[in-house]
Amino acid sequence: MKKLVLAYSGGLDTSYCAVSLSKAGFDVHAVSINTGGFTLEEIKTIENNAYKMGVSTYKNIDAINTYYHKIIKYLIFGNVLKNNTYPLSVSAERVIQAIEIAKYAKSIGAKYIAHGSTGAGNDQVRFDMIFQTLAPEIEIVTPIRDQRIPRQEEIDYLKDNGIALSWEKAKYSINKGLWGTSIGGEETLTSEKPLPEFAYPSQVEKTSTEKIKLTFLKGELIAINDKEETSEKAIQTLNDIASRFGIGRDIHVGDTIVGIKGRVGFEAAAALIIIKAHHLLEKHTLTKWQLQHKEHISGFYGMHLHEGLYSDPVMRNIEAFLESSQTQVSGDVFVSLKPYHFTLDGIASRHDLMNAKYGSYGEMNTGWTAEEVKGFIKVLGNQNKIYQQINPQS
Repeated sequence: MKKLVLAYSGGLDTSYCAVSLSKAGFDVHAVSINTGGFTLEEIKTIENNAYKMGVSTYKNIDAINTYYHKIIKYLIFGNVLKNNTYPLSVSAERVIQAIEIAKYAKSIGAKYIAHGSTGAGNDQVRFDMIFQTLAPEIEIVTPIRDQRIPRQEEIDYLKDNGIALSWEKAKYSINKGLWGTSIGGEETLTSEKPLPEFAYPSQVEKTSTEKIKLTFLKGELIAINDKEETSEKAIQTLNDIASRFGIGRDIHVGDTIVGIKGRVGFEAAAALIIIKAHHLLEKHTLTKWQLQHKEHISGFYGMHLHEGLYSDPVMRNIEAFLESSQTQVSGDVFVSLKPYHFTLDGIASRHDLMNAKYGSYGEMNTGWTAEEVKGFIKVLGNQNKIYQQINPQS
């Protein structure tokens, strides 16, 4: 039989792939890459379901630590939000998943790799590019893309083949990960409809304000309310706390890699809080020019990652710059959690450049005299003054 590795999430699309490819004569080896968001019980359920689909073997690879250290920490360093909205929850994890799947396929001598991406989205590009780069000798198989099959036909096919799971719930495509959960459904296919409350995996349980303290060390979250954890564990802890408030929900509208507009719902409580808290700490601890150049470079990093260009060496160059910028980004950020939103209350850091020793904005100065600042203003405006006098009609 033809040995094939299937990127298997346990959702509708990859379940269809597992059944149809097994029936087509492939020796299907399903593999899931855990990039966060799943309990041990859920992973066991995915494994049990995979065998119901007819796969030969199932393997779950824990890549949470790899995901954080190779990608997430740089998204935090760069305060990356695509279109000032989306923390690249799915974009980021697909890269790590593709890398781990390619490694696994090569390790078992598979001749084929399959994934359940459609022909109209970004994931097909990310998966294919990584597979072609890391395992060019392995053929890529994509039933959903090639057959252009709609979701209802997938559901009917699986039911006809005796796979009677709760596919009606699959009207919403849910992708969980350490850096957030994406939600796609009927409403996100149009421009005007919001997602219904029940479509979000986390429901609102808390209605009163809760204050928390986030501690950063060189740009990385290392503690919540003084309880130290690994950064990836701290992200999970914060998400557990904040998701109970319904924080982090939004709908992202962006340009897909294939050139069409796309719309996707998401909830990413921890990601949004961490990025905003980290950015506030940076505004206190970095210089004006550090902040300006970081913003410019970080935008490129997020775009290249979204476009599937993670393997380009320029990404390692940008990562080196971002890591270097975090030397003084240490301290505490105080946050108030409220139903559906949060506020940043302030920071405490020994690297805080907003130091009264050198002056208080709009109040008084201690580092210069009135005559010195008058001279500074005159020199600063000199070139503009000369230009306007020589070109009075400009």
